[in-house]
Amino acid sequence: MKAIVLFVLLSFGICFGQAQDAGQPASTNVPNVAYPSIHPDLRIDFRIKAPQAQSVQIQVGAAPKLDMVKAADGYWTVTTPPVVPGFHYYFVTIDGFTGADPASYSFYGVGQDSSGIEVPEKGVNFYLVQDVPHGEVREHWYRSKTTGDWRRCFVYTPPGYGTNSQQRFPVLYLQHGAGEDETGWVRQGHANFILDNLLAAGKAKPMIIVMDNGYAVKAGSPPPDNTPAPFGSPLMRQRMFTMTAAFADVMISDVIPMIDSTYRTIPDRDYRAMAGLSMGGMQTFEVTLNHLDTFSYIGGFSGAGTGFIFGNHAFDSKTAYNGAFSDPAAFANKVHLLYLGIGTDEPERMHTGLVALHQALNQAGVTHVFYESPGTAHEWQTWRRDLSDFAPRLFVAGSK
Repeated sequence: MKAIVLFVLLSFGICFGQAQDAGQPASTNVPNVAYPSIHPDLRIDFRIKAPQAQSVQIQVGAAPKLDMVKAADGYWTVTTPPVVPGFHYYFVTIDGFTGADPASYSFYGVGQDSSGIEVPEKGVNFYLVQDVPHGEVREHWYRSKTTGDWRRCFVYTPPGYGTNSQQRFPVLYLQHGAGEDETGWVRQGHANFILDNLLAAGKAKPMIIVMDNGYAVKAGSPPPDNTPAPFGSPLMRQRMFTMTAAFADVMISDVIPMIDSTYRTIPDRDYRAMAGLSMGGMQTFEVTLNHLDTFSYIGGFSGAGTGFIFGNHAFDSKTAYNGAFSDPAAFANKVHLLYLGIGTDEPERMHTGLVALHQALNQAGVTHVFYESPGTAHEWQTWRRDLSDFAPRLFVAGSK
């Protein structure tokens, strides 16, 4: 006999249910809900009750929308082709209106609260909670002199931080991408579990991780212009440069002094790193390469220089970032790690751009690490792998 669990979303008039012959419920489902469910071959079953609807569609990530089929009982069903392992946003479209699925937990992504589904990768658990000592993630509010308002960051402290009041720690500042916020690296990326597992295996140094909000407008400035702008357009570039300039001031003038005065850090550039994904990678390069007196470890995951993200691959090692790369030997002596990560299945513009930067750095003689995540696109599985490869290289002698 089928056990049916129904949830009603009044604004849509939708009900969600489960059937015994489905795959395993996704770990990202709300409690006691069977759909969406995932088969061993990574096909996903979706089942939605919307008896008054004329059309229901499901879209997982950037894949095309799939039309669902309506049964006599009012349930709409569809099974996707196999999905690449990892975390994916997904969307329900009912009679032209697209929204989140109340059967799934919501995650802030693509500029809104969105449904998310975790598709397991067989035999892989480096980003999952395990039976190891765990650090803590703290929600830290602070008043920004740069923006004139209250801001929030999340701070990971490693296992044992609270038991040894004398030990001090290096810091990694870790940034999210566009359309996401400071919750992303914990909720979608599982950065805390990645570090817990690395530390338990003896593969990384204990460190504090600070995850701040990457959006900033200087106090007294007009609110940002949010009119739609094509990707890579002059308007979009100007917005990103303006926001990044304000965010750099937040990082240098507000966040780092606040973290150093609040937590047991080692307040020295040799023990300070910054990395980010996509937009956060671009921000990382802008902040660190213009403040090499503050950072000595630099990481860009699917993101680095703005021009490379937008398809402009021109690179002059003598002038870029105020000449940071002009003397490769001096750069290598000062920067302990310069890291570039990219997924092999990223959008062509981004993959080509990051490979071009990698090749340009090689040609200029700039020492760096280049890592490609096999089979992943512009998605959290790429960035989880990047962090897992990046973190063990931090704060150790000969990290290059």
